[in-house]
Amino acid sequence: MNSYFVDLHIHIGRNWLGKAVKITGSKSLTLSNILKESSRHKGIHMIGIIDCHSPEVLKEIHDLIQKGMAYEKKDGGIQFEDVTLLLGSEIEIYDEHCNGPIHVLAFLPTIEKMETFSNWLSYRMTNIHLSSQRFYGTGKELQFKVKELGGLFIPAHVFTPFKSLYGKGVEASLTEVFDPDLIDGIELGLSADTKMADAIAELHRYTYLSNSDAHSLAKIAREYQEMYMDHPSFKELEWALHQVNGRRVVKNFGLNPLLGKYHKTVCGQCLKQRSSSEDTCSCGTSKMIKGVSDRIEELKTATTSPERPEYFYQVPLEYIPTLGKKTLEKLLQRYGTEMDILHYRTEEELNEIASSKIVDAIMKMRKGKLSISAGGGGIYGKVNISS
Repeated sequence: MNSYFVDLHIHIGRNWLGKAVKITGSKSLTLSNILKESSRHKGIHMIGIIDCHSPEVLKEIHDLIQKGMAYEKKDGGIQFEDVTLLLGSEIEIYDEHCNGPIHVLAFLPTIEKMETFSNWLSYRMTNIHLSSQRFYGTGKELQFKVKELGGLFIPAHVFTPFKSLYGKGVEASLTEVFDPDLIDGIELGLSADTKMADAIAELHRYTYLSNSDAHSLAKIAREYQEMYMDHPSFKELEWALHQVNGRRVVKNFGLNPLLGKYHKTVCGQCLKQRSSSEDTCSCGTSKMIKGVSDRIEELKTATTSPERPEYFYQVPLEYIPTLGKKTLEKLLQRYGTEMDILHYRTEEELNEIASSKIVDAIMKMRKGKLSISAGGGGIYGKVNISS
């Protein structure tokens, strides 16, 4: 069995015609740029691009294959240089069983299956060309179609206050909207970790995923997991999610939940952090944006947790204050990829390029000892390093 780094939630900002796919995504976040960045700089072995239902994105994938720059793997996925692309789609559900919109991820094994799925969705969405569009049907109907096509179904960033399963989507249980037997994994989101999620007993049966939800090239692999697989492919991922034949997630790498932009409850007007028990803020408004930590406390149903892979708090290089573009480029040129720098290079090696302050931050990050100011209300937390 081999070890691979996997990030399964990356958006496309613009298609090859220059038109928006994820409207809030960076213009440089194109399919080709994502593949090159992941393979050459990030060191990620498998990525899930979750806007592959868009017809123009599918055409661009076909073009890469026709030009001999990529090829479709026998057991699912598209190989480009050193990275395997999984064909995914992020979809919004808001049916009569939901209290609020819920985002989910669907992955299909082949281009043909994704094209079939895209055609099916086009009759149930207003705009098939855009990312994260609302699906006009029930959650279970979507699950059944994904499974009919041999796909994987994963609720996305399940605790964020907006557009998530537990944020507002359900009152208390995923069974209000989904068939629990047709869920292949749970994406935690940036403001939660394994320990927090395991406060909810119904999640104990699922593999947890820590993905980047990247809206720019720099954000790729800000969260990811290490998996044991024979090789990167759709089938191997499916086995890893269900722990078949030794395949499994062995480590989750994610932001300290304090860095997530929805970790703490804040006032919806002045954005000051507040207790979830407060009815009004000192500024006079009664609108609060409930933090993930408080929402999980409301939903708590478990007193014990199952055995899980270790969860490592990692801080992407771009989050480290004073680490400028030139120093980052020198580090990448000397040591290869961001994965190498974050996890494998020694303190002595890093000191050859970066300042002692930056190196100290990387070393503390590896030990989970960085000082962090918590985020909330859409504002990310901050890393604090000594002057």
